[in-house]
Amino acid sequence: MEALLERSPEIIRAEPGMVLEGKVVFKGKNKVLLDVGGVATGIISGKELRDSFHTFHDLKVGTEVTAMVLEEENEEGMIVMSLRRVSQQKAWDRFHSLVAREGTMQFIPQEANKGGLLAIIDGIRTFLPVSQLSPMNYPRVTNADPEEIISRLKKFLGHPFMVKIITMDEEAGKIVVSEREAMAEERAKTLEKLKVGDEKDGLVSGIVKFGIFVTFDGLEGLVHISEIAWGHVKNPAEHVKVGDRVRVKVIGVEGEKLSLSIKQLQKDPWEEIAERYPVGKRVKGTVTRLTEYGAFVKLEPEINGLVHLTEIAHEKVTDPAEALTIGQKVDVQVINIEPDERRIGLSIKALLPIDKKTLERLKKEREEEEAKAKEGREGKEGKEEKEVKESKEGKVRKAGKGSFVASKTGKKYYPVDSAQGKKIKEENRVEFASEEEAKEAGYLS
Repeated sequence: MEALLERSPEIIRAEPGMVLEGKVVFKGKNKVLLDVGGVATGIISGKELRDSFHTFHDLKVGTEVTAMVLEEENEEGMIVMSLRRVSQQKAWDRFHSLVAREGTMQFIPQEANKGGLLAIIDGIRTFLPVSQLSPMNYPRVTNADPEEIISRLKKFLGHPFMVKIITMDEEAGKIVVSEREAMAEERAKTLEKLKVGDEKDGLVSGIVKFGIFVTFDGLEGLVHISEIAWGHVKNPAEHVKVGDRVRVKVIGVEGEKLSLSIKQLQKDPWEEIAERYPVGKRVKGTVTRLTEYGAFVKLEPEINGLVHLTEIAHEKVTDPAEALTIGQKVDVQVINIEPDERRIGLSIKALLPIDKKTLERLKKEREEEEAKAKEGREGKEGKEEKEVKESKEGKVRKAGKGSFVASKTGKKYYPVDSAQGKKIKEENRVEFASEEEAKEAGYLS
């Protein structure tokens, strides 16, 4: 009997939480039976078969497997066990290993909320915050609408991400992961090679009031509203939509901040503008905008000209809305063009007929303007002459007796005892102690 007992398998006393080895003796659609040490039968069923390592899928009769005890015995006398629970411990071990070597892992989201994406890995809550998504996946939403954010995030359910663990709390059963961190090294390498002037194909990842965001090679840059097109861009959304493929030029690199341009890869329409719109040419256009100083007229896509207030009509116009309306078709004449400044001066009145009454009024206004201008010039000249005379007289009054003499109304000074000096009458006479004083008073030798 003693010999028999020695050869008998060791009696196993299963307790919840124990991890035991067993051999598969039966595999069904939703159930597995294990031979545990030849003395007990274990059963694994339902959700306890599913783990992140897909162990159940690979099981065959005769396969050795490790499982955790949930119940010592069920109604049928079998040990209730779990692949999922033991896999959870394996998952924690794997997570610790990843953190230690700064490795990455796959993350497949199962739920979405306004804060980010969630997956349960072997019972461990794994969270990918919105802020930790890579630039190409970040849901840029105007006014941060929670419903729109969730709608964008739901599109990622079932989508595999490569992530890096950034925080781990085994006691609370939670980990937080980051796609940005997982791609940081790749981004850094790409940035090292990137330089101003490079051209890249990318995807529009977001549209905001001040421009559009474009992603390429794991990076994201901004195409400012002024770099979308050569003409005036009022709303970026009128030019592209999220997901569009666009080609961009790198025009600025500051750390991870990239400035991009779309328009610089297109021909500037103003390069040939002077040839198409020479001064004096008559063209048709559409009024697109009214301002306090005139009206903008669209001549062709991206090309607008300005009709100044003074060029709208022969009569005085104080408000362009008095004579023009948005969308109105008008005939205009090119009166000025500055390609470098991207400006075209237009005139409506240059093409309008002038009746006799208007002609007389314009002539009268011109004469009045010329008279005012002449009066202004004469007044200025008289003032300057008076100032010179007063300055001269002031200096003369300061002069006293001396070796040189000059006439108050004259231009030259002479030695006192010279023939010219003696001829100057006493009442019109001024004397200087030196030539320097005479010259300072404005007299010539």
